[in-house]
Amino acid sequence: MFSHIGKEPFQLCTSHLCRFTWFHLRGNRFSLELFYFLFISSLGFLILRSLDGRTTNFIPRNLDLFYTSVSAATVSSMSTVEMEYFSNTQLVILTILMFIGGEVFTSMVAHYIRVFFINISPKNCNVVDPSVCHRDTQHTLMDKIELTDIKTLESGNSKSDIFCTETFSTPKNYTEDLKDRSSKFLGVTVLFYLVFVQFSGVLSVLIYINVISSAKSILKHKGLHSITFSIFTIVSTFANCGFVPTNENMLIFKEHSGLLLILIPQALFGNTLYPPVLRFSIWAIGKFYKKSEARYLLNNSKEIGYNHLHSYLNSSLLLITVLVFIIVQFIFFSSMEWSSGSLLGMNVYQKLVGILFQTVNTRHTGESIVDLSTVSSAVMVLFVLMMYLPPYTSFLPVAAEESCEQGNKRSRKIMENLIFSQQTYLVIFITLVCITERKQMVNDPLNFNVLNIVVEVISAYGNVGFSTGYNCDRRLKRHGGCENKWYGFSGKWSDEGKLVLIAVMIFGRLKKFNMNGGKSWKVL
Repeated sequence: MFSHIGKEPFQLCTSHLCRFTWFHLRGNRFSLELFYFLFISSLGFLILRSLDGRTTNFIPRNLDLFYTSVSAATVSSMSTVEMEYFSNTQLVILTILMFIGGEVFTSMVAHYIRVFFINISPKNCNVVDPSVCHRDTQHTLMDKIELTDIKTLESGNSKSDIFCTETFSTPKNYTEDLKDRSSKFLGVTVLFYLVFVQFSGVLSVLIYINVISSAKSILKHKGLHSITFSIFTIVSTFANCGFVPTNENMLIFKEHSGLLLILIPQALFGNTLYPPVLRFSIWAIGKFYKKSEARYLLNNSKEIGYNHLHSYLNSSLLLITVLVFIIVQFIFFSSMEWSSGSLLGMNVYQKLVGILFQTVNTRHTGESIVDLSTVSSAVMVLFVLMMYLPPYTSFLPVAAEESCEQGNKRSRKIMENLIFSQQTYLVIFITLVCITERKQMVNDPLNFNVLNIVVEVISAYGNVGFSTGYNCDRRLKRHGGCENKWYGFSGKWSDEGKLVLIAVMIFGRLKKFNMNGGKSWKVL
């Protein structure tokens, strides 16, 4: 009966509105993210279209500009326009799209939104019936003693301090309060991580370019500003997009081993190794600051609700899996391509660094130092497998226990998983592309073969950006003019095929909402 005492009507309306909004956001997160990527892609297209390119000799079609905007926003780096066409201002717009489309940034924003709405949820006494809060505080001390480990309390507090703090502080369960403070601490840590890793990368690239004259001369010859190149490349690599403001991607820098070594950790820390490095960052910061919050995050990763904060076991297994994948690819690529033309002109050290860079980039980054059309088919099949696997794929030798209710739910979804699996969607997309490009597959079978189409579709689905490209010299029928361009294979597709690949890129960016598969292989 006293639920409205001390409250203004506007405050009541705001709290109910926020709770209503949060309820619907939780239930429609897929729709929310789908709208987000469509919105920023459309906005990016309109801005790119309004700006002039670097040259007036070539003006890309609207579909190609929209394709590029979607590719940047979904961090796919599939291209139908040569990168050197874009002016410095357009490169800045693409940089912004890649930054706000990256998984670390989007997950951070989602976490901040979640923390905001939790703070105004019914758990907060400021927006609910005070009588409910009064009932909750009757057992506050007992809840604290039974549910809270004394070790999780802030250092330096005695039992008497705990009692006094609980008696005269806000009437809120200490565990819930610690969870709220830990969630806020996590948000700050992710923001610091996002800024620090990329800032150090940009600074390292700038120093490298100014020290190594050959790298600086390449940018000067290309007409690229060193600052723009550094920021664009680091943001793209960390977001695992794979765009580079040169037509040749990283092929032109294949002998610059120092630059490749700078980019390798950026590619790993922004994607496949993000959970273990984030966990290590929380542990390191917790040694000096926010000790109780850091300890809570490390011991209660699932309760926080941040999908990229994994347990110690999962983080360790993920780290081992990523390293094993890199080693296997490194050995296989070296054995197949060491003396091939793709690594021609490189010494032993440059080959080792270049192969390491190439194998790291198969897991969702997509930057390349070789022409993939010259790589053997066996290596490309391995690359297709690596591109298909989600970033947090890890091998769990012991199956996790599940409750009877979870088992029943899983059994009810067996048929749904079989019908609407990731493989089924990919088969559908590949089939659609083969239909839209059927004439090209007949007239130009060496370029438009099934393997090249599979590579392009899987690359778009994995948001990688690898492409075999198009080579005019492989045409069987030489009628009509043809000029080799530095863009992806999809640049030669029909409009219908490009629209299919746009859908694949968006679907791939949101594939985390689809059902997970596998028994011993756990896709997180």
